[in-house]
Amino acid sequence: MDELQSVPKPGDLSDSKRMIMEVAAKLFADKGYGGVGISEVGDAAGFGKGALYYHIKSKEDLLYDIMTVYMVELINAARTIEISGANVTDRVRALSESFMEIMFASRPEMTVCFREVHALTEARRKGVMALHAEYQDIWVRVFADGARLGVFRSLSKIEVKAVLGMYFYSFLWIRGDGAMTVRAISENFAGIALRAAAKD
Repeated sequence: MDELQSVPKPGDLSDSKRMIMEVAAKLFADKGYGGVGISEVGDAAGFGKGALYYHIKSKEDLLYDIMTVYMVELINAARTIEISGANVTDRVRALSESFMEIMFASRPEMTVCFREVHALTEARRKGVMALHAEYQDIWVRVFADGARLGVFRSLSKIEVKAVLGMYFYSFLWIRGDGAMTVRAISENFAGIALRAAAKD
C-alpha cells in the first residue's frame, strides 16, 4: 500500500489517540525520538501497554502519525485559502496567519516533524516529504497566480522555498507569550513574503 494512503485524517482520530499523539510529541520534542521508550509514552498518557497498543501499532507508527496529521492540517487549511476567491495579497496574508496559528498550537508536533524525519523508514520518510512538497506547491501556485495577475513578480521555486524556510524554522526561536499576538506575528511575516514578491 502506498504510504500516503495510510495517512490518518485529523477528524478521524479518537480522543484517546489524539491525546497519546500529543503526549508523545511533547516527549519526542523534549528528549528526542531515540531518547523516549514506548513505555514512557504509555506512562505519561496514562495507558498500560495493552491499552496503548490498542490505539497504536508501534513507536514508528506513532511518529509517522504525529508528522502526517500535523502536515495534513496545514495542507487542508492552505487549500481552503487557495480556493477562497480572495485577492492574492489577502491569500498570502491568510496563509501566513494559518501557518502561525497551527504552529503555535502544535509546536511539539512541528519540532518533531522537522527534527525527527530521519528516524522514519525510507518509504515513510518519502511520504512525509511528499506532504511537505504538497504544502509548498500551494504557496507556489498562489505566488504564481499573483504573477499572472500582474500583482507580484515571478518567483522561482528556490525563492518560495526561502520564504517558507522563514516560516518553517520560526519554531526554533519565536515565542507566542511575548508582547505580540499570533496575528501580529503572522502580519510581520506576511509583510516580508509580500515584499519578496513585490514587483520592482
